[in-house]
Amino acid sequence: MTGSVTSRRTVLAGLAALVGGTAVGCGTSGPSTGASGGGGKGSASVWIISGVTEKAFQNSFDSWNSAHSDQRIGVQSFANDPYKQKIRTAVGAGQSPTLIYGWGGGVLNSYVQAGSVDDLSDLAADPQLKGRFLPSIAKAGTVGGKTYALPNNGVKPVMVYYNKDLFAKIGAQPPASWGELMALVPKFKKAGTAPFTVSGQAKWPLLPWLSYLMDRIGGPGVLNDILANKPDAWSNPAVTQANEMIQQLVKADGFVKGFASISTDSGADIALLYTGKAAMSLGLPATYQTIQTADPKFISDGKLGYFPFPTVEGGKGDPANVAGNPSNFWSISASASAAEKAAARAYIKSDLLNAQYAADLLSVGNVPPVANLDAQLAKASDPEYFKAIYELASKAPNFALSLDQALSPQQGDSVLTALQQIFLGEISPKKFASTMNATISA
Repeated sequence: MTGSVTSRRTVLAGLAALVGGTAVGCGTSGPSTGASGGGGKGSASVWIISGVTEKAFQNSFDSWNSAHSDQRIGVQSFANDPYKQKIRTAVGAGQSPTLIYGWGGGVLNSYVQAGSVDDLSDLAADPQLKGRFLPSIAKAGTVGGKTYALPNNGVKPVMVYYNKDLFAKIGAQPPASWGELMALVPKFKKAGTAPFTVSGQAKWPLLPWLSYLMDRIGGPGVLNDILANKPDAWSNPAVTQANEMIQQLVKADGFVKGFASISTDSGADIALLYTGKAAMSLGLPATYQTIQTADPKFISDGKLGYFPFPTVEGGKGDPANVAGNPSNFWSISASASAAEKAAARAYIKSDLLNAQYAADLLSVGNVPPVANLDAQLAKASDPEYFKAIYELASKAPNFALSLDQALSPQQGDSVLTALQQIFLGEISPKKFASTMNATISA
C-alpha cells in the first residue's frame, strides 16, 4: 500500500475526468537518472521512488557523494508501480542495485529466505546507529530476530481525514465507534454529500478497511495467524465479520458513487474531500501531502480534520493499534561486491536519517521515524498534525503492515483482487475466506 502525491493541475484534471464519469489513472514508467547517477567502478547503486520524497533521498545521496568521491552511490528514480515490478525481477536475477528500497513484511522475508539480502544486525547494533530510530518502526525491518532492513522514510499510519466544514454543516462530531460512523451515513446522504471517498480502481486504498476492522474485532492475533500461514486462518470469524461490515457500508451508500473507477494516482479520490463532495477518507499521510500540494489553503484555513479509526463495539482490538506502512527500508544486496557493500554500509551508518535528511522529510509532510524528534516537530509547519502522526506511530501497541506488503507477493496480489470483489459485491465473505485460504495451501 503506497500513497501518491500529485500536483494541483493533475489533481483537478483527474477530478474533471471523474465528474465526467471517466476517471483514469496516470503515472510515469521511469526510470530517470538523478544528478548523482553513475559513479564508476566499485561504486554502489540505488533505485529510489519518484514523488514527494524523491528530493529528500536525492539530497541525501548528493551530500554523500560530494563528500565521498571514492564511495559514490549512483541514483536512479522510478515511479512506484514500475519499481515494484522491476525490483522483484532484479533481486531474483541477482542484479539488483546495492541498496534495495522496500516495505518490509512478506517481500523482505522472501528476500531473506532466498539469501538475496545481507544480515545487517551488526550495523543496527553499532553505537553510531543504535537508538537513532523508533523501536516500533525498526522492528519491521527484522526477520527471525535479525535486522535485514533499516528505515529510510517517514512513518505512514492510516487515519480518517475529514472535511470540517461538511461535519459542521450536519452538526456531526468525529465518530468514536463503528455504530457512530454508520449513523453518520444517512445524515451526509441527506445533505447531498458522499460519506467517504475511496479509490477502488487502485485496489490498495481498500486494504486499510479490512486491516482495521480485523484488528478492532479480533485483535492482532487474527493477522498474525494469517501471516503464519495457519490453515484456514482467513476463516477467522473476525475476517468474515469485517467483510460483512464493509459490504454493509457499501450497501448503505457509504462510499461515493462510482468509487470503483476513481483513480488515486491522479488524486481524484482526495480531491473529492477538499472540494466538498465527500466528507471523509481513510488514508495514509499521503492524503495530507496531496491536499498540501493541491490546495494548501484548505489546510492553513483549518478545514482538514483527522481522527483514529473507530472502535468496534464488543471488539477485542486495542483502539491505539494502527495499520499502514511503518516506513520504507534499505536492505543491502547480497550480490553486491565487497566495495559496493562497504559504501552502502558507510552511507547508512553516517547519513541515513541524519538531521538534514529528517528535516527534508518534514518539509514535505513526512514524519521521520527518528527517536527524540519533539523539538523538530515543534518547529514544523503544522506541529499539531505532525505530532499526531508521530505519536500514533510511536505509541501504537501494534502497527500492522499493509496486507499487500505483509503477505508474500502472490498472496498480496490475491488479497487485492478478492477485497475489491468484496467491495463490488461480486463475492461473499465466505467466498473471500475460501479464496484466501487456498493461497495458504498453494
